[in-house]
Amino acid sequence: MAQGTVKDYDVDERTGSILMEDRTEVHVDPTSMEGSGLRFLRIGQRVRFDLVEEGGRKLARTVRIVTLD
Repeated sequence: MAQGTVKDYDVDERTGSILMEDRTEVHVDPTSMEGSGLRFLRIGQRVRFDLVEEGGRKLARTVRIVTLD
């Protein structure tokens, strides 16, 4: 699983981005948290996720919290 930090997140639209340790930005959408039990993310949270590529975009799937800091 990949890891990163939530860079931005819109609670209403449930979209945002995660910045991976190598500075790659990964998109988060409502399907990103399916199966993980999460409802929303907070900016600055450390997360781990499955990294997939769809339509030329890097997407996070099965996002899980690493820490709550």
